[in-house]
Amino acid sequence: MKTIYSIYENINENTAVTVGKFDGMHKGHELLVRNIKGQGDRGYKSCILSFDVSPNISLGKKYVGQLITNEERQAMLEREGIDYLLQCDFEQEIMNLEPEEFIELLVNNFHMKYMTCGTDFHFGKKGAGDVKLLEKLSDEFGFELEVIEKLQANHRDISSTYIKDEILKGNVSLANELLGYKYSLWGQVVHGNHLGRRYGLPTINILPPEIKLLPPNGVYITEVYIDNRKYHGVTNIGTKPTVSGDKILGVETHILDFNNDVYEKQAQVVFLEHIRPERKFDSVDELFEQMNRDKEQARAYFNH
Repeated sequence: MKTIYSIYENINENTAVTVGKFDGMHKGHELLVRNIKGQGDRGYKSCILSFDVSPNISLGKKYVGQLITNEERQAMLEREGIDYLLQCDFEQEIMNLEPEEFIELLVNNFHMKYMTCGTDFHFGKKGAGDVKLLEKLSDEFGFELEVIEKLQANHRDISSTYIKDEILKGNVSLANELLGYKYSLWGQVVHGNHLGRRYGLPTINILPPEIKLLPPNGVYITEVYIDNRKYHGVTNIGTKPTVSGDKILGVETHILDFNNDVYEKQAQVVFLEHIRPERKFDSVDELFEQMNRDKEQARAYFNH
């Protein structure tokens, strides 16, 4: 896959294009990806035009984080076999393009012969362009247009907002269904206070990207990938109130039947199911008694 960073670059091949935030890579996005890949038999290269994941994109008025980072999206689309990813800043120059100018750019610079989008697609200055205008422009500029209906689940459109809602409630299993894959985060394994090792429950601590959306503080059944190997684990998101007063948010995972030194390595933590909220215990001994129960609950989950 070739990644380009300006809408004014040229692709000297005929392309099948889709445009959007792709800020979750959920099942609805997968339909668009499938459509453009399906044009390969006609000699069209698949091309996705997306925009940098920005902290300005929020759920309501409060910024809550993103479902994926730019790097995660790029890796996912490469695995999908996409030919071109245009990933650019949503700058004033692009924002001020009239709808007709925007489409003309895609036709001229990317040799767009096919385009697919959802029924709610808007484009151009102040989102003035809609599907009705796009149908007119497809005739004018000579490209094929395919519009798809929004996918639904539980009588609600599948969207990044819906998925964020569920993750913020701790409903990671439902979020995984809506995404079509398991929600995860990447981070480097760093040193913690090593308290778990002294109690026979060693953990790895990772620092997730600042823009990444985290589920609520609590304990989760997880899978962990290190060096392309999968392990089973139980993960706590929170501030460790029983043993720490600094209120620094962290992601700490006990990997079942694992005691290797993986400091400085990259780890992926995949969320499967919420067990319980984080809480402060009366003693460290009581905390580790609960951690052992959490571990056995996770083991039972994987044994089934």
